[in-house]
Amino acid sequence: MDNLDVKILRELQRNARITNQELSERVSLSPTPCSRRVKLLEQAGVVKGYSAIIDPEPYGLPVMAFVTVRLAKQAEHEIATFEAAILQLDQVTACYLMSGRQDYLLQVYATSLKDYEAFVRSKLTRVIGIAEIETHFAFGQVKRSQLLPEPRIG
Repeated sequence: MDNLDVKILRELQRNARITNQELSERVSLSPTPCSRRVKLLEQAGVVKGYSAIIDPEPYGLPVMAFVTVRLAKQAEHEIATFEAAILQLDQVTACYLMSGRQDYLLQVYATSLKDYEAFVRSKLTRVIGIAEIETHFAFGQVKRSQLLPEPRIG
């Protein structure tokens, strides 16, 4: 990956619906090589896909929680079992394996506090191997960006 690829990726992060013609103009490259570079970035897995960014509140999911989870055991089987179960829970929109006292950090959306409670009681606490769950509710969002910082190239 070079600086031109980084320029292309930054423009795609800003607006994935940009036409190839517009993209090529913004990065000062003719359309055919620009399209070729985008395809190569997709094939290499740098570009994982394209999607719309939805505001969760008007969508009907005003409650967002960060949930830390500590497993009872950190053995390979328990980790695999937990991760497979989390992949099946639609309310969990992100799951990160963490360092420190807690093993995982989950991002969870719900329609209400009662809905979140139902999720915890009927789904999350039924995941085998969890020793501890701690919830932190987001009061508001200060920043959310899909734009990754520029990497150092070279």
